[in-house]
Amino acid sequence: MVSRVLITGSSGMLGRNLVARFAADGWSVTGLDVAPGQQPHGVREITADIRDSEAVGRAVQDADLVVHCAAALPSYPAEEIRSIIVGGTRTLLSTARRLEVPRTIYVSSTAVYGLPKIVPTPESHPYAPVDPYSRAKAEAEALALRFRDEGMVIPVLRPKTFVGPGRMGLFSMLFEWAEEGRNFPVLGRGDVRIQMLAIDDLVDAVVLAATSPVEVANGTFNVAATEFGTLREDFQAVLDEAGHGRRIVSVPTGPALAALQFLERAKLSPVYGRLLHKLRADSYVSTDHIRETLGFAPRSSNRDAILATYRWWREQPRGTQNTKAGRTSRDPWRQGALGLAKVLF
Repeated sequence: MVSRVLITGSSGMLGRNLVARFAADGWSVTGLDVAPGQQPHGVREITADIRDSEAVGRAVQDADLVVHCAAALPSYPAEEIRSIIVGGTRTLLSTARRLEVPRTIYVSSTAVYGLPKIVPTPESHPYAPVDPYSRAKAEAEALALRFRDEGMVIPVLRPKTFVGPGRMGLFSMLFEWAEEGRNFPVLGRGDVRIQMLAIDDLVDAVVLAATSPVEVANGTFNVAATEFGTLREDFQAVLDEAGHGRRIVSVPTGPALAALQFLERAKLSPVYGRLLHKLRADSYVSTDHIRETLGFAPRSSNRDAILATYRWWREQPRGTQNTKAGRTSRDPWRQGALGLAKVLF
């Protein structure tokens, strides 16, 4: 009998990749998203809001597995972030429990740790959210754990920032500056180590959480690359690939941080507060648990993932940059005042 999976947020970057993988693996796939996603042939698509209990009920019906990816980005208004992430998760899990879905995977985030001082950060680190997005992800994850404690099978994955073909957001700024032959700035010396994750490796982790025995899969797992350099090293790889001989340039942390915070408050920059502070200190998590328990073995380093994304970006038609509001990770974010600053580099 063919297994049936529902993927929420199926039009997003992760959702699209999961739809393709599960369909290729022979699953019967249903996607749920507020935006149509032009899914592969044979994929059932439901266009609806994750907070719509009636639509969620139709989507969950008869599912053997639910993978919950639907969320809001940090760029959304605070009230919308909480409504989508927490309210949507509550609607989905309540429905999955009522319809007795055997397994529901919740895709959380390492943002629940806030700005941890302990690196590598283990799964046992307490929640320490610092902004509306991380608070919502922590609240939604806590909700998922309560449902798990009440008897549901809910593997929870906490991925680092994932990149790969289709990823835009703030990465599009780095790619654009590199393509134009400009240097690229980093705060301070750029010697902090920021761990990321290739989209293909995250998809592998989801599949492991979906197919491993319940007794090992029903836990909470960090997901991230095991090979990663400093920001300077990983971003320099993009400039080298561009071939203009440009370099990563250090800018004084204090003045740059003050300027970026002012631009954020004035809504003239897409760089949000938590990201600003995360770029000032090492940020990486332990992946021992998922590697030892589920056999997770990431294939790509930070550099591999970023370069694969850049090569994909170079093949895309130009003329649409900076036209989106950053509603999804597939949109290039408006650079605002930062777009003007590139003349200095």
